Amino acid sequence: MRESPPASLRSLLRNVIRAALAEDVGAGDISSRASLPPRVFAHAEIAARQDGVVAGIRVARAVFRALDRRITFRPLVTEGASVRAGRALIRLAGPLYALLAGERVALNFLARLSGIATLTRLFVRAARPFRVTILDTRKTTPLLRALEKNAVLAGGGRNHRFGLYDAVLLKDNHIAAAGSLSSAVSRARRKLGAVPIEVEAQNLGEVKEALAARVDTIMLDNFPRHDLVRAMNLIGKRARVEISGRVNLSNVRRLARLRPDFISVGALTHSAPAFDVSMEILSTRR
Repeated sequence: MRESPPASLRSLLRNVIRAALAEDVGAGDISSRASLPPRVFAHAEIAARQDGVVAGIRVARAVFRALDRRITFRPLVTEGASVRAGRALIRLAGPLYALLAGERVALNFLARLSGIATLTRLFVRAARPFRVTILDTRKTTPLLRALEKNAVLAGGGRNHRFGLYDAVLLKDNHIAAAGSLSSAVSRARRKLGAVPIEVEAQNLGEVKEALAARVDTIMLDNFPRHDLVRAMNLIGKRARVEISGRVNLSNVRRLARLRPDFISVGALTHSAPAFDVSMEILSTRR
């Protein structure tokens, strides 16, 4: 399982932030231009309005710096920090127009990424007593995958594969198209050599087939609990085990008690609630 984005986060940030600012600011903030005097300098603070885990500080910094290099940006917490409601997260100073122009884009990124980190931390805490690793999935927002997977890391989880290009995972459609699980594994080995192979098993028969094929990791996908227990007993230490499918905060601890190596949770990135965060102008001067 990977631990860091495959491409330059700096390059990704530049492209995503350029698009986000074009979407929100466009040709300029007409409300600020119409109501504010020119050349006003301001101090501002971004604060949490709920308890949770912070992620996306680097993204917020890049938003404001893209608008005006004169803005000073001082984080008051580190990425992955647990905070209480009311905690100041970031202090800013710079041209008021640029601060207001960047406010919503920066807060949107902070809300999305901190929400992912906060939800991830809850899953990690539930699984920690059983030494089970919580993984994310590819169920991410298009074009924001590296940012969202970085937020999973901030919450204490780990990253599964980043895309179709960096790990072999043979799923139900591969197996059906190849004719069998064994055929899919055999063909993958002939073409790729000695690379780690993970397969998705749908039933106990496919678990036995995966063991016979000597795969490295078996994903037990949407197994009923009684079959999960039987599958874990069959596998033993002969392969790593990943449990997947309909995992939530109500059942993750029960699944972790079975002591798989990994539990993958699509909800970390496709269903995380936004973290409540706000920016307030503290003072202005001309």
